[in-house]
Amino acid sequence: MAVKQIQNALDLIEYFARLKKPASLAEIQHHFGWPRSSAYNILNTLVERGYMYEPARRGGYYPTPRLASVSESIVSADPLNERLSALLEKLAAETGETAIVAAPAGRFSVYLDVIESTSPIRYAAHVGMRIPIHAGASGRALLSLYTPTERANLLSKITFEPYGTNALMNAEDVEAVLAASQKRGWYQSIREYSADLAAIAIPVVADERRFAIVVAGPQFRLEDKCADVAETMQRLTEEAGIIGASATMEQLAATS
Repeated sequence: MAVKQIQNALDLIEYFARLKKPASLAEIQHHFGWPRSSAYNILNTLVERGYMYEPARRGGYYPTPRLASVSESIVSADPLNERLSALLEKLAAETGETAIVAAPAGRFSVYLDVIESTSPIRYAAHVGMRIPIHAGASGRALLSLYTPTERANLLSKITFEPYGTNALMNAEDVEAVLAASQKRGWYQSIREYSADLAAIAIPVVADERRFAIVVAGPQFRLEDKCADVAETMQRLTEEAGIIGASATMEQLAATS
C-alpha cells in the first residue's frame, strides 16, 4: 500500500523537475489541490532537511543541490552502474534502438537506466518507468530468474488486463511463453503491452542481483530482427563480463 505523504513529497520533487523554476506555496497548493496546511508541512519538512530553500523573500521554494548530491553519491558508489551503462551505450549504438536495464519491483519491472534511440521514430522510455512484470519482455526475462514458487506467488497477485492485442491473460499462458523463451535463450513481446512496439530481453545476474537487458523499438523495424538483436545482446553482455542468458539455470540460481 502506498504511503500518501511519501507519494506527495515525490510528486512535489517531480513537479519541480518539470517546472524548472521556483513555485510559491499558493501555486503548489493550487497545482496539487492539497490543503494549505498539508502543502506547508511538506515544504517545511523538506526545508528543514536541506532539500528545499527559498531563493528570495516571497519568491517561492526550489530544491537545493542536496537531492542531486545524495543521488549522485548513491549511484557513484555502485561500480555496476558504470558497467551496465557502458553495455547500454554499445547496445544502442549497434542496434539503433532504445536500450534499457530493468529490475524487478513487486508486480512490475522498473527501468533503472535508459539510452534512447536517436531515430525520430523510437521507443520513448525513461528511468523509473514501470511495466507490469508479466506483460513485457523485460518482466518475462526477470521472471525466468525466479524460482517456480516465487513466480507462482507473484503471478497469483496479478490482475491480467488486455494491454495490447497479443496480451497474455492468465498465469498458464505466461508460464508457457517463459518455457518456450527459456529454450531459445531470449524473451520478446510484440504488441503485447504497447501498440506497434516490439521488445527483446535477456536475463542477467550481476553482483547477486537480477536484471533484464532490453532492446525496444517500433514493431516494423524489430519484429523480423528479434533473433539477430538477441544474438547481439548476448554477445555484448558476455563481453561485459555479466552472466547472461547463456548461463545455466543452476548458475543463475547459485548467484541469485
